[in-house]
Amino acid sequence: MKVPFQLQPTETVTMVLRRHWMHLYPRLALLVLIAVVPPIAIWAAVEAVADATGTARLVLALVGLAWAGGWLVRAYLLWYRYENDVWVVTDQRLVDSLKRHWFHHRMASVDLVDIEDVAVVREGFLRTMFDFGDVQVQTAAQQPNFILSAIPRPSSVLTAIDAARDAARHAAGAR
Repeated sequence: MKVPFQLQPTETVTMVLRRHWMHLYPRLALLVLIAVVPPIAIWAAVEAVADATGTARLVLALVGLAWAGGWLVRAYLLWYRYENDVWVVTDQRLVDSLKRHWFHHRMASVDLVDIEDVAVVREGFLRTMFDFGDVQVQTAAQQPNFILSAIPRPSSVLTAIDAARDAARHAAGAR
């Protein structure tokens, strides 16, 4: 997978993480329903009224298209944010990258040797059932906390980050 930043010359990607699919597909389905169902229902109601004029039908069709278009744009932006909200663990650092839309990009990075504590928080029925939760990373860097929210298999991610941090500390001590 392509990462949204330049890797350092000797750096390799260990894992790329994003939110669990439960944060995208139910919301996306709801937005599509909101976009499509009201215009269809209104159109069906107008068709039931026999004396609706051509102008009324045209106005209703345009309003329905504008409604559906607006909600479909929201659905696209939800998908775009999901696809571009990633956490990347390399052999040297942890990077948090978020693009909410085409004109926004926020990125933070911490060296693995600066990670102090890593914790997993998983609360609730759905999070337990589908095995996703938050990995909280406390650092000694500019940004004191990184929260990898709603990621799949948080316990294995914690183990992988711990292993990468220990390897980075060992490599830094060997220099």
